[in-house]
Amino acid sequence: MFREATVEDLPALLDLEREANLAGLGHVFPAERYAFPDDDVLARWALVLDEPGVRVIVRDSDPARQGAGIDVLAAYDEHSLRHLAVHPDLWGRGLASTVIETVLRAMDARGTTVAGLWCLEENHRARRLYEYLGWRAAEDRRPAPWPPHPTEMRYTRLIPQSDK
Repeated sequence: MFREATVEDLPALLDLEREANLAGLGHVFPAERYAFPDDDVLARWALVLDEPGVRVIVRDSDPARQGAGIDVLAAYDEHSLRHLAVHPDLWGRGLASTVIETVLRAMDARGTTVAGLWCLEENHRARRLYEYLGWRAAEDRRPAPWPPHPTEMRYTRLIPQSDK
């Protein structure tokens, strides 16, 4: 279902992140006030793909869907889910839960017992999903790197250890 992303996926990673953010976070980053930072996001994805210990997994879109490219992405390291996006046309179909479970299994295989992630406080849809899946809000808060620098909050989740 998922494959490892490559540098050839950089434009598709940018496109999916832009689509998901514009649909889900317009109340935080209103388009009339903040242009999506394409160049910065593309540069960040290039760094993420090149970073040792970080994996980026994607799912290729159905070629029949207009704008085919990728429709799910997740970036993670040994302890953190760093990025997650699902194309808005596919929200509510369980794809985010599936990719999160895939990431947690990979972390378990590395011996990780506690996973973490950062989420915008105002990303209510994502927060509902994380909490439904057993993630717990921590006290940690920090400003997001993108203007207007809304507050991010940290979530953690225990990873039940398998027999590997």
